[in-house]
Amino acid sequence: MILMASSPTVIIVPGWRNSGPGHWQSLWADRLPNVRRVEQDDWITPLKRAWVDRLSDLIARAPGRVIVVAHSLGCIATTHLGPEAVARIDGALLVAPADPERRGILADFAPVPYQKLPYRSILVASSNDPYCPVRLAGAYARAWGSEFVRLNEAGHINIESGHGEWPLGLALLQSLGADVTPLPQLEKAA
Repeated sequence: MILMASSPTVIIVPGWRNSGPGHWQSLWADRLPNVRRVEQDDWITPLKRAWVDRLSDLIARAPGRVIVVAHSLGCIATTHLGPEAVARIDGALLVAPADPERRGILADFAPVPYQKLPYRSILVASSNDPYCPVRLAGAYARAWGSEFVRLNEAGHINIESGHGEWPLGLALLQSLGADVTPLPQLEKAA
């Protein structure tokens, strides 16, 4: 019990259009302890200020320290956080970041910040992500000071590319200090 109480809160930050049923973010939100999920008012026409404010508010209300688990545009929203929210973050798992400078609907999130994040972060990208070239994801990782995990032919690392439970992601999350046990439903599915 004492270990659970001191575990950081995991904040799930979906990207553009949200993470639907079967997506690893949705599965983790349902099954992991100490998890909260960002809900946006508008998943289709995202505005940076609204998304960042909603994420900042959730971080402010979370007990203790937090670990952010962001996907796609959620990664970019995370990098736009202000100092008060950033001060609460112990680490971040940034998966398949978006390229808002190439996609008109996401343009409000440009320019993407290119400064070192003041917490440990792991950026996971795919060699064939249709929403962000791997070389750009690598540039993000260098700029943000993130450990870079490059997956071969993994698409956008979502349900459409075959990433449901995503055990590698869980291992990376655990390496950031998140409590990923018990996971009885995930263990049965394995």
